[in-house]
Order: sequence, then structure tokens, then C-alpha cells
Amino acid sequence: MQFDSHISVLLREACDALLPERGGVLVDGTFGRGGHSRELLRRMPAEGRLIGIDRDAAAAASAHEITDSRFTFIAAHFGGIVNALAGIGIRQVDGILLDIGVSSPQLDDASRGFSFMRDGPLDMRMDQSDGQSAAGWIATASINDITGVIRDYGEERFASRIATAIVEARQRQPVERTVQLAQIVEKAVPARWTGQHPATKTFQAIRIHINQELEELRMALSAALPLLAPGGRLAVISFHSLEDRIVKFWMREQAGRMPEDPRLRHLPKTASASVQIRLVGKDVAPTDEEVSANPRSRSARLRVAEKLLVAA
Repeated sequence: MQFDSHISVLLREACDALLPERGGVLVDGTFGRGGHSRELLRRMPAEGRLIGIDRDAAAAASAHEITDSRFTFIAAHFGGIVNALAGIGIRQVDGILLDIGVSSPQLDDASRGFSFMRDGPLDMRMDQSDGQSAAGWIATASINDITGVIRDYGEERFASRIATAIVEARQRQPVERTVQLAQIVEKAVPARWTGQHPATKTFQAIRIHINQELEELRMALSAALPLLAPGGRLAVISFHSLEDRIVKFWMREQAGRMPEDPRLRHLPKTASASVQIRLVGKDVAPTDEEVSANPRSRSARLRVAEKLLVAA
């Protein structure tokens, strides 16, 4: 299903996971262009209710096109889901969907600065009305900070070389364009043996840092358990290993499947040793047919958990 050139990833699988046919209150915590929300509304009974949340102004514009009385949109960060829902009097829900990452329209819009494939201002903010742009951060960050972000959020083995090249380049002229940054990275990275563009991991890392994406995910996961009604479900679609690792270990820990992994410093501390959820099936990847139709879906993973009726 496609809206505004955006193809919703794992559409059927994610909507199946939330059991929309049984109604209740569902939350699309990352509305994007509304593909998942529209499908959920199509399946939900008349008495159901759907809340869409997103901080992107373009997402808000897409949400306003939905006239279904069962649908409400809130302009907010998905990490602030508790306060967003409390603002409209909702404190418990029956399902939460989180589709983490950048949508195709965001990538394809050069003015957003997310992609090294299109020249545009180096912005990268999900909410362009708030916070520091990528260009602003690059202009002032120390070489150690740049190295750390690219290493930790991009898992880039050449982080130090790239950071050095960026700092040297900004001394000559401000680094303010996407293609400009991509060329700096490309020159700093040795020839690759894969087909991936040398700037891929650096752009990912800076975007994650600018938008505090892993912190947002951490806050949303921490909020999910108290928000979910017994029997309610949480479905999370992630697109790279950092996100998926956080989701996987958090769900396993809450399900009593393994102790907290000390490597995952982004995760909240467990407040209780009781088992809170059960895992619903294994992680789901896109089919070959979906990847063929939408290559950007190839790295997606869906994980689903259900809150227990009584904590074990």
C-alpha cells in the first residue's frame, strides 16, 4: 500500500500483530505517511479508536487527510507517548506500533538532508522547527565527539579517519550540504569490498544522534508496559542492528528469557524481576516479494510482544 510515494514496510504482518479486529484503542506511534494507520482503520470495528503520533510536519499534513472519526493525530515525539496520550485523556491502550527510522518521502526530499544521494542542506532533523541541524552540530562538535557518534551509531570502522577529514574540511569552509559531506567521507574511507556507499554509515550515525533516535526508542519501550492493557500488544519494526538489538534484548528481558545485557547501555534498568510480557512468535523479515517491490525494506525486522494478564 503506497501513499505519497511511501510504501509501508511489513504492512500486513505489523497490522496482524496488533489484532485490530478486536477493537480497543491502538496507537501508531510513528505515523509517517499513515500507511499502517490506514490499514488498521480499515480492519478496526466501528467502536475502535486509533491514535497517530509523529513529530514530522509532513506527517501531520498526511494525517489531516484522514477524516475517519475513529482517528486522532497528535504532533509529538514517540518517546513522549505517555504525555501525548495523557493530553487527550488516554492512560491505557490495547496495542502500540513503532516503525523506527526514516520514511521514503523523508529520504527522497532533498531539503530534509537525510540522503547523500541528493544534494540539499545538511539538516537531518525529524522536526525542522526544533533542535540543532546536522550542519550546526558538525560546525561545533569536537573531533572526539564526531568520532564517537560515527563509531557508536554507525558502527563504522573508519570513524576516526572520517572525523578527522570532517574537521579538516570545516576549517577550509563550512560543511553545509549533503553531497559535500558525502564526498568528504568517500575520500576518507578506503575502497570498499561491498556495494554500500562509503557515506551510508556516517549519515545514519549523524541522523541518529541529531534526533536522539535510540533515546526515543528507549523511552518508548519503557513507557509501553504501563500503557498496555493486559493482553495488549507491542509491535516494533526496526531497520538496523542498533535498534533491533535494543528491542530484542528488552523484550527478552521483560519476558524473563535472559538477564540484562551489560553492553546495552541505552536500555532502561529493569524495575522488577517479574515477567511482564510474552514474546509472540519469532522476528519477522520482509518476504522476497516485498524486498523486490521495495528494496528499502530489506533490513527491516518486526518483533512482537504481548503483555501478560498477570505478571509472573
